[in-house]
Amino acid sequence: MELNRDNIFQVPGVKHTYMKPRIVAIIPAHNEEKSIRDCLAGLADQSLPKNLDLDIIVVADNCTDRTEEKAMLAAEEFQLNVKVLTTENNKLRKVGALNHGWKYIYGDVLDLYDRQLSIYQHLYQKSVKAILGMDADSRLAPGALKSLWEGLSSARNIGGVMAKYTMRMPKKKSLLSKDDVHYEEKISSGEYGGPITRWWTHQQKQDMASWLLNLQYHGGSTYVLGGQATLFRPEALQDIVNENKLDGPWQNDSDVEDMLLTWQLQKSSWKTLISPDARCFVDAMRSYHTFRQQRNKWKSGTVELLTNNDIGVKTRHIGKIWRSELKTFMDLITRVLFIVLLALAFATDQFYWSWFWLTPIALASVLNTILAIKTPMHRPIDVILAALLISPELYLWANLITFSQVWLGKLSANKKDGWANQYNAERGKTQSKLIQGIIVIILAISGVVYLCIDHRDYLTSEPVQAALQPYLMTGWVTLTILTIIASAHMFYQIWTLRGKVTA
Repeated sequence: MELNRDNIFQVPGVKHTYMKPRIVAIIPAHNEEKSIRDCLAGLADQSLPKNLDLDIIVVADNCTDRTEEKAMLAAEEFQLNVKVLTTENNKLRKVGALNHGWKYIYGDVLDLYDRQLSIYQHLYQKSVKAILGMDADSRLAPGALKSLWEGLSSARNIGGVMAKYTMRMPKKKSLLSKDDVHYEEKISSGEYGGPITRWWTHQQKQDMASWLLNLQYHGGSTYVLGGQATLFRPEALQDIVNENKLDGPWQNDSDVEDMLLTWQLQKSSWKTLISPDARCFVDAMRSYHTFRQQRNKWKSGTVELLTNNDIGVKTRHIGKIWRSELKTFMDLITRVLFIVLLALAFATDQFYWSWFWLTPIALASVLNTILAIKTPMHRPIDVILAALLISPELYLWANLITFSQVWLGKLSANKKDGWANQYNAERGKTQSKLIQGIIVIILAISGVVYLCIDHRDYLTSEPVQAALQPYLMTGWVTLTILTIIASAHMFYQIWTLRGKVTA
């Protein structure tokens, strides 16, 4: 990728000794012609802090569409100071695009030629007081940039401040006429969606709200500054470059480049925080298949950071992340154990009801109802389904499948390309196996039920009952202990949600 910095942003009225301070937004955009205008419109809505300018670098990364053209048209429409850079054959995808924007400002340390910077370029570098990393399909709410700046400038040791993310809810598909010439385009873009798409979007939104509420309750420090919208201190990013001998702050060593960068900032004693006020609207995964591929990338990247000592960086939140992994493992074991014990107990006529089992159900209902209510822009149906535990349980099983697949994948010698899998899923190049999986599960359950009914007399005979009874007792005791632990954790979560923090 050849870098040309001769035409770096030109600002009228520049003096030889002073240039107005500014925030520079770097927006990597790979085939984002449909979303880049909305992203730039959000930046145009911002009320900038006093005496600060805003420059925007859009990196049209390996684009085969009209991203560059759409960005320039939007810049003219909203009167924004935008520079569009283009890359070709960038094999590092988002990481390469972000670093391309960084090098445009601060130069390429791998450049073979020792190019002298002009007085203007020196002044420009010094004028940059914050770097805003944004995704091209994100949109800042009005006032968000000012809130991020206030958070970043509140203390000298703050390296990055992230906005609070809220998934955009698609409009009702029924509102869109099928005679609309843009019908298919609007559906594929995610602007409109059916009941399942809207329900799935809310589950992701509630999941994000739960995570944000938890972090804010514990002081607002975060172990990942999400790439959708984070304001960085340039000195902090430069520390990462210098200490790790990099040619740009972002690295391709992990599928979660934003988490790796955050851990490196914390290692260098920089604080990483969530803004209590700044909001950013982001796109949700519109289907189970794309969701699974995105979460596989996130989870596998997290697990790699936790377990790969070669990366050589850990977060101060590592205990919290391991506890989260342990909780997910307990959720999986509890449900699998309950299903197995319940099936054996019914098959051998040894099931006994205990009112104690209503305790975790009641706590889960209360917890998820509160989370649904605290989720921004929730709907009444979302609260009802949360209270009935229908939505939370279905969503949890989707995450449990991902959890199992990622940890089992650690045993595999073949490392998968998380970015490629997610891109291919979003572009419809791969298909979900959800329907096939459901059919297999239904057939398996039907087969087991048939065998139990067909061998009813044998399974309920005294020798079989006597042989299985000790194992059932041990299993129920184990399940009771796990349930008590889970109930205590849910009670703690309910307690933390009593505060006034918002998602």
